[in-house]
Amino acid sequence: MKHSFDVLVLGSGPAGSAAAITAARSGLSVALIDKSAFPREKLCGGGITGRSARYMAEIFELCPDRNLFLGSTRFRLAFEGSTIGEMADAPVLQMTMRREFDAELHRRAVAAGAQVFAPVKVSTINTETPSLTLADGRILSSRILIGADGANSAVARSLYGRAFDPAEIGFGLEVELDRSLTDDNTVEIDLGAAPWGYGWKFPKNDSITLGVGGLHAKNPDMQAYFRKYLALHAPHLRDKSRIRCKGAFLPFGAYRKVPGRGPVLLVGDAAGLVDPITGEGIAWAMRSGQFAGEVAVRTLQTNTRPMDAYMERLRYIHREIAVARRIRMLIYATPVRRYFPRTVERNPSMTRSYLRLLSGEVDYHDLGHKVLWRIARQLGVAALGR
Repeated sequence: MKHSFDVLVLGSGPAGSAAAITAARSGLSVALIDKSAFPREKLCGGGITGRSARYMAEIFELCPDRNLFLGSTRFRLAFEGSTIGEMADAPVLQMTMRREFDAELHRRAVAAGAQVFAPVKVSTINTETPSLTLADGRILSSRILIGADGANSAVARSLYGRAFDPAEIGFGLEVELDRSLTDDNTVEIDLGAAPWGYGWKFPKNDSITLGVGGLHAKNPDMQAYFRKYLALHAPHLRDKSRIRCKGAFLPFGAYRKVPGRGPVLLVGDAAGLVDPITGEGIAWAMRSGQFAGEVAVRTLQTNTRPMDAYMERLRYIHREIAVARRIRMLIYATPVRRYFPRTVERNPSMTRSYLRLLSGEVDYHDLGHKVLWRIARQLGVAALGR
């Protein structure tokens, strides 16, 4: 049985739901395909920054509420468990459970008119037609295919033979702990939890998320760093066999310079659109999904080439990630890494700048080359004064 649509969206996380709702609201017929029924589990700290909140409101008409989000204005920047920067009046960061958050975005995309095919297994992907053949024999075809199926994207594999570069992909481990363990609402990022990586402690309404992630090639035994971080924050948990741990590959700043080909567009994690320092991916996922949905509308209305229009929209995001990668080299590269904690402690402005980036008050482009030079100079001063 064949089904024809204007747009196929494979994956219904924030990126896929954003693409689907944007295209559907413009009157296009949209098939929203996912391997899982919603709600479903997803490894992610679940931090909703100011930037994410703006895109969430613009695309989904969803604003933070106390049922789905926990707002926090307390922030701690740590390195190997020791505090190197702290703020009690930080820009508000909203914490949410991805299971419920993604389900709400998915629900709104469906309400806008997207037709759901889930849970289903995709057996073949034709990126030329484009079309998808499901395991039950159904064939879904369209003019535009949007790959929103994560870091291990099947659409990317169909285009390039592999979804990611093993040398640049990240890997993360995460666990949800009982909220009754603490009433502390402080958001923590630990930039020393793993080499070329970080740890996170995010309070939620009903739980606390602890996780560690970083470059997979630099952390072949990520479990060891995760166990160390877990012991630091929950030393009383003796029976670790009862803890449900999640693991997944994560983009870590290795974005695809041309995310797609012909009528196929990659969005979100499938396109590698994750900040390599803060780890934020939800904002760029929603934004790129919105861009892809807009490009689909324009393509079908004007019969233009979708990749040209999509690349033009993504230029700013790509530039942001490129600048962040250069800053990451200053933070993690040996031998300057050993001086980074002391540098941050001596320069509280670095914590404020990090928070402004994380909250979406400023972008890397706003900070400019002066910040790169200032970080390098401060690290040099710390090294000379060791």
